[in-house]
Amino acid sequence: MTWAYAVALLAYGFGVPVWAQQERLAQGGRTSVVIEEAAGKSKRTASAAADGFVDSGPVVFMDVTKQAGLSGWKHVMGAADKRLIIDTNGSGVGLIDYDNDGWLDIYLVNGSTFAAEDGKQTPPHAALFHNNHDGTFTDVAAKAGVTNDRWGFGVAIADFDNDGWPDIFVSNWGKNRLYHNNHDGSFTDVAEKAGVQLGNWSDGATWGDYDGDGRLDLFVSGYVHFDRDNLPYEKTTATGYSYCEFRGVHVMCGPRGLEGEPDHLFHSNGDGTFTDASVKAGVSDQGNKYYGITAVFADVNNDGKPDLVVANDSTLSYLYLNRGDGTFEDASLSSGFGLNEDGREVAAMGVAVGDYLNNGRLDFAVTDFSDEAKLLLRNEGKGAFTEASMSSGIGRKTLPFLGWGDGFLDYDNDGWLDLLLINGHIYPAADTSDWGTSYAQRPQLFHNLSNGKFEEVSAVKGTGLAMVISGRGAAFGDLFNDGKIDVVINLIDGPPVLLRNVNSDRHHWVEMKLVGGEKSPRDAVGAAVYLSANGMRQRQDVLSGGSYVSTNDPRVHFGLGDAADAGSSEIHWPSGAVETVKLPAVDRIYTIVEGKGITAVLCGGQLCAPSAQPAKPDGRP
Repeated sequence: MTWAYAVALLAYGFGVPVWAQQERLAQGGRTSVVIEEAAGKSKRTASAAADGFVDSGPVVFMDVTKQAGLSGWKHVMGAADKRLIIDTNGSGVGLIDYDNDGWLDIYLVNGSTFAAEDGKQTPPHAALFHNNHDGTFTDVAAKAGVTNDRWGFGVAIADFDNDGWPDIFVSNWGKNRLYHNNHDGSFTDVAEKAGVQLGNWSDGATWGDYDGDGRLDLFVSGYVHFDRDNLPYEKTTATGYSYCEFRGVHVMCGPRGLEGEPDHLFHSNGDGTFTDASVKAGVSDQGNKYYGITAVFADVNNDGKPDLVVANDSTLSYLYLNRGDGTFEDASLSSGFGLNEDGREVAAMGVAVGDYLNNGRLDFAVTDFSDEAKLLLRNEGKGAFTEASMSSGIGRKTLPFLGWGDGFLDYDNDGWLDLLLINGHIYPAADTSDWGTSYAQRPQLFHNLSNGKFEEVSAVKGTGLAMVISGRGAAFGDLFNDGKIDVVINLIDGPPVLLRNVNSDRHHWVEMKLVGGEKSPRDAVGAAVYLSANGMRQRQDVLSGGSYVSTNDPRVHFGLGDAADAGSSEIHWPSGAVETVKLPAVDRIYTIVEGKGITAVLCGGQLCAPSAQPAKPDGRP
């Protein structure tokens, strides 16, 4: 094999036609470095994604899937040979307190098969696992009416109609779902009435009040235009009669070389319906039709207006800055957000959002294909970014892995955000080819050293970090109300994984559930919270969407280290109001209502004793 041909076979993204591989070769970049490492250390890299365990060390996560009652549900997506792109991408996870009992429940999106689409077999069902408050969960999806029964991908959770109850948007190949919460444990699909059904392949979604009217709007990313009557096998009209290869092996085609789908921004009309404002707002992607995956509304430049990030697969990723007049500025290139540090496009999958430097600015971690360093985008302020994966210590460690869900989380409550990446390849041939990787892969946890650098946490045998899985979507949150962030992973073609945080630290923490006032969304999506405690100032945001087409815990969580003083929170509400609330005690979950302060407190998952509860508005205990 010639050197040039070897470089060409390391094309980013999924299986791509030969012309695209040659285009990638012309771009240059660090691909040659990856090949050199793989060639010189093939034995080491061959086991890196599925091995590298240690016998002892700090235990952070344990797999409690079976004990929790989740192992009986299974994700299904397409054919086992994974010869089509629709077979490979997997689905998301949504954390939702759907019954407002103060405990997070779990929504797991499922895929489907052509046989199910044709009515020849029972469609795979999505799951809604109700939290039983005792470490176990019960699947109530059928009773709740949220089984989807379509080829599902993403989930975005938010209270879109401001009635105080969270709703569920599910993106599908085919028509989407918008499940309205009926307040009685059941949901009604109102997607058609609302005008957000679309068709073909929707992937990620995010809720945010982009125009500041107090109502949540919905952005839905379009992926590939997938035509059942013109399937994208190689050497067909769908692929331009091209061969599709990865490192000399024939693999499924796409997304490069396939037709994409535009994106959609739906503006809330305030009556349960939405108007497509994509073109007017400048975020439709109609010209490029890039392969949109994960999207998230977040205030990138600290001007109080939610901006929009879209991770695009194998193409330029988008950063749209909110102008405040109902339109966005495309700052993807000028900001440094859309490309890696070599100035190249990547196969962006998941998006983690968080202030890992504790400087008040939101940074991003973006997962990518194998043979590529996963991106760490450091926010320099005013909408500018520096790609810092290599200098942070993350870059080289992530090269053999193909990343999907990701999240910034303070797993040890020391006040600094760590980073967890969920991995898994898309080509079954990874297990039979000398690529320096594997099909199933272990997660990677990186500990924040508080100086801009990260150190990988060792995977101790028998623990959650040593699990070799085909991960896809992942959601992060405090599922047991114990102040520790847990992780739910949606595998492709398998049962989910619940990683419970069992880290032995004794650090303190606080969490806040925010409730917006009349001029903010009721669930406070878009709020930014700054906590001053333990000699530092941390930031957390209320977001809907992110990771890999998933939705995390809507409550903001702060680690306090050894500090016994919970500090003060400065809440920047979506309405523009800024409110300071003193938190009276550590290790509590506070409910804070805009303009009213603390209205409820949970201790150990239960309402605190009356002496620990805030006074009512009339002064009574």
